[in-house]
Amino acid sequence: MPEIHQTSPFPTVSWIGDASGGFLRLIDQTRLPTECVEIDCLDSAAVWNAIKRLSVRGAPAIGVAAAYGAVIGARARGTDDPKAIRTALKEASAYLRTSRPTAVNLFWALDRMEAAADDPGRAPGSPLLERLLAEAEAIAAEDRAMCRAIGRHGAELLVPGDGVLTHCNAGGLATSDYGTALAVIFSAHEQGKSVHVFADETRPLLQGARLTAWELQNRGVPVTLICDNMAAQVMKERKIQKVVVGADRIAANGDTANKIGTYGVALLARAHGIPFYVAAPSSTFDLSLADGSGIPIEERDPLEITHGFGRRTAPEGVAVYNPAFDVTPAELITGIITERGVVQPVDAETIRSLIGDSNATR
Repeated sequence: MPEIHQTSPFPTVSWIGDASGGFLRLIDQTRLPTECVEIDCLDSAAVWNAIKRLSVRGAPAIGVAAAYGAVIGARARGTDDPKAIRTALKEASAYLRTSRPTAVNLFWALDRMEAAADDPGRAPGSPLLERLLAEAEAIAAEDRAMCRAIGRHGAELLVPGDGVLTHCNAGGLATSDYGTALAVIFSAHEQGKSVHVFADETRPLLQGARLTAWELQNRGVPVTLICDNMAAQVMKERKIQKVVVGADRIAANGDTANKIGTYGVALLARAHGIPFYVAAPSSTFDLSLADGSGIPIEERDPLEITHGFGRRTAPEGVAVYNPAFDVTPAELITGIITERGVVQPVDAETIRSLIGDSNATR
């Protein structure tokens, strides 16, 4: 893999080749931070596995990967007959939808791919596979643009010298370019605001330690790694002035699903009078859900807790509960930073006025 420089975006998700024979290339995030290795996905099963095993993760990146996976899957019955391509696309889409349940970007992107197959007006005269690849590339390009806009809007909320706590990873590794929560920090850093990040390690898979700290170091942003259970003490010591996290699904009223532990951080921020912000693109809003009670929460393998990174750390046979996400109520969220601006106050009316139906299939 080519060396990654601080000024270059991480090539998290990329397409290699043309529509009929190309493939998806990903950074295998399970190997970071000790190894930076790329993997190539040549069929929809490989894309499904990459999403399921967290080789690619983060709601926007999952959506982009799924869109490219749909292009690959659409070729399973041949590359010339439009009817066969549409049938294969629907089969691949249904399969990819079973990979992970919480991040709405996955389903949003696949809905767009299926709509593109049925709408020749999107690229008149183009072969169907080329139209599908063009739609996947549009999803990736829109994500890059949204991340940069989120960064610009969010940086206005930070002041020079702020200590910023973040949880899990919502940087370039979680998107196709710049990140969501980390985009806010990158933009502020580029403006010379001298922010300092405190990154929760994020149990049980340590995305904060393995990924967020790695990204921030690579971009030259000052970062201090802390254990999840240190956040309250760091807040008490007044080292934190803002909290900024990402999101995997946001309901119509602003209730937000993010990596497990986010709800606790929001409660701590409220107790210490610290603003708590969520950064996410409009594609992460699920306006079909009135509130967070309808957000499906993925429960993952108990081995992630009992055998962290391959070594047993719990007694054999112990019962394990391993939800991958929790839901932070809207009343604990100071604002939601989107590419369209900041949702503030966080309620259904403000979300509807700013986001509208922008997360519907286009």
